Amino acid sequence: MCSPLLNSGISPNRWKLPVKSLSLVAVASDTIVARATAPGLGGIGVVRLSGREAPRIAAAILGTVPAPRLAKFAAFKDAQGEPIDMGIALYFQAPHSFTGEEVIEFQGHGGPAVLDLLVTRCVELGARLARPGEFSERAFLNEKMDLVQAEAVADLIAAQSHAAARGALRSLQGLFSKRVQALQASLSQLRVYIEAALDFPEEEIDFISDSAVTEQLQQLEEDFAQLLLHAHQGAKMRDGIKLVLLGRPNVGKSSLLNALAERESAIVTDIPGTTRDLLNEAILLDGLPLHIVDTAGLHDTNDPIEQEGMKRAQEVAAEADHILLIVDDERGFNTEDETLLNHYSSAVPVTLLFNKIDLTNRKPGEVEDLGYPAVAISVTSSLGLDALKSHLLRSAGMNHQNESPFIARQRHLLALQQAQSCLIYGSQQLQQHRAAELLAEDLRQAQKWLSEITGELHSDDLLGQIFSSFCIGK
Repeated sequence: MCSPLLNSGISPNRWKLPVKSLSLVAVASDTIVARATAPGLGGIGVVRLSGREAPRIAAAILGTVPAPRLAKFAAFKDAQGEPIDMGIALYFQAPHSFTGEEVIEFQGHGGPAVLDLLVTRCVELGARLARPGEFSERAFLNEKMDLVQAEAVADLIAAQSHAAARGALRSLQGLFSKRVQALQASLSQLRVYIEAALDFPEEEIDFISDSAVTEQLQQLEEDFAQLLLHAHQGAKMRDGIKLVLLGRPNVGKSSLLNALAERESAIVTDIPGTTRDLLNEAILLDGLPLHIVDTAGLHDTNDPIEQEGMKRAQEVAAEADHILLIVDDERGFNTEDETLLNHYSSAVPVTLLFNKIDLTNRKPGEVEDLGYPAVAISVTSSLGLDALKSHLLRSAGMNHQNESPFIARQRHLLALQQAQSCLIYGSQQLQQHRAAELLAEDLRQAQKWLSEITGELHSDDLLGQIFSSFCIGK
């Protein structure tokens, strides 16, 4: 909830937002170098230079500076004039480059030794090794892309599925940013109208009774809700969900893990307590990353090893995004299962799985009218597994019909939720107390949160945290 406005002494320019922090607006004067292709052997390896000294360094290595945007085949020479490699050199003249600076790319053979020699030669000539993500950081600081697009570079590289790659590319192309900017524009338009009425009361603008203001607020709330829905889906597509398998011993947890992973990941026996520690498996379910955790069976025991296993099971269940509580359908749903269901379902989405229905003739698929989500399956007979997968996708808000149009991160969700909270709180102040000043301030706070998404408003610490997670050379 946004804090109420402490005073009404607001200047006529109060709807203007701060720009990037001054400590990072100035472009670094040094020239950076790094290998831009992945480590290891490859047919082609790329070394990238960026900065004002890049053309001079290129001239020392190539003997001349290539014409802008024209590939030049040349020898890459060391300090003695001996060839390090032969390859293609490209010159991207500022500001028409990825970073907005002078950029040179050397495209040679992909051997680590050759590329190390080339990087070393660039350093000898005055470049320094780039920090992780520094090329993308400079592109952001030079306004070649916003912060969402810069993050999308790393997300595209790290995408685990086709859906995640498509979402990251759309974010890189600016789809997410444009939707945030559209919300910014709508907020700004409404603020200008409200603050004009506050600053010029002699104009007698009765905006509180104006249905257009109410309609704009309602539309903004709908737009925020829709964007948040897509952002939640985009975050799950990027990060996945942690799915924890819980239940008593020998209900089929490890067998289900193997069935979902489509490999023998866990040891399965008829002996209770076979699984004593956490077992993790990562899979893709129609593009959704699932981080599955198999756990020790929950029961009363004096065995200290089993007790420790159950303690770990309970700890990881508290951190889950979704819990599958598995019940042996032949033994039935008892008070112990009910206790577990009630304990965890208050904080985490829980689905009850009736396993071993091949022994009870229960119909496979989703079970209705129980008051909580439930699916009937048989792991050994592969009954109901498709229904379980569909249920998991729907529970995560993911299916083929509503794939997120863009990728998103947790910081985007937090900022959107904070901005939405400010909007709702301000709207309530207007409706309940006719407090136009509070609405104007809450709209300003909402804009501030949105500006943090695209990087229009940011801190140095935020940039350091984001770009440090990038690959070196990006």
